[in-house]
Amino acid sequence: MKRRFIQADVFSDQATRGNGLAVIVDADGLSDQQMQHFAAWTNLAETTFILPPTDPAADYRVRIFTPGREMPFAGHPTLGSCAAWLHTGGAPKTPGRVMQECQIGLVEIDQTGPTPAFVAPPTAISDMPRAQRDGLATALKLARGDILRAAILDNGPVWQVLELSSAEAALAVDETLVRWPEHVAVAVMGAHSSGDCAYEVRNISPSSGMSEDPVTGSLCSAVAKWLDHQGRLGDGFIFAQGTKLGRLGRISVRRRGADILIGGHTTVVIDGTVNL
Repeated sequence: MKRRFIQADVFSDQATRGNGLAVIVDADGLSDQQMQHFAAWTNLAETTFILPPTDPAADYRVRIFTPGREMPFAGHPTLGSCAAWLHTGGAPKTPGRVMQECQIGLVEIDQTGPTPAFVAPPTAISDMPRAQRDGLATALKLARGDILRAAILDNGPVWQVLELSSAEAALAVDETLVRWPEHVAVAVMGAHSSGDCAYEVRNISPSSGMSEDPVTGSLCSAVAKWLDHQGRLGDGFIFAQGTKLGRLGRISVRRRGADILIGGHTTVVIDGTVNL
């Protein structure tokens, strides 16, 4: 049957320069197998399926699939699905606030700021064991002194994050050295010394099996929580991501009371139907 299909570009104010997302807006009735097959067919980092909520506080429910598996939460699918839902006539129960239901629970998407932004979900933070850190350094051909800090961050996805000495050092990492799935969810980051962006972030072994993910909201959300845990978040800043892929990913981070909001632009680039 025909179903409403939206192709969105997330985390860039220039269409096709962020991270693409496929959204089936009226997915009720599709089986798990149909969803997974369609996500594999789109071959995008993630494809989402919007369904009626099961939680009365939610405006809609979303399921998130990579080409190979279902994800409990992801950032650019959250903002992209919300934009697709609004674009196709969705109206939130509370003006200015969309409540999304996904496997990790309810995620709020604030609509009142300069860009739509989701509330960063809780993140478990732990130091990376020395052997694990050294193993990644060896795999990526990094000297021990190149790594300033290393952590394991869990906000649904689990991230192995290495903070390097600079944005230039992060951009210099050869992503082809990463072996998937042995090194799944490896990310590197480094601070910019000037410009509008505070940090360069790279997700060089995403769960989708791609060599590098263009822009990763869930990763940036986890890193923002890590920086806040260390007292280094400040009032907010912008992450750059996707630079090595020719993308212009920009993820904004700002505070709202006790919440940390992760935001960015979304552009609808295709609006049509598919037969599923």
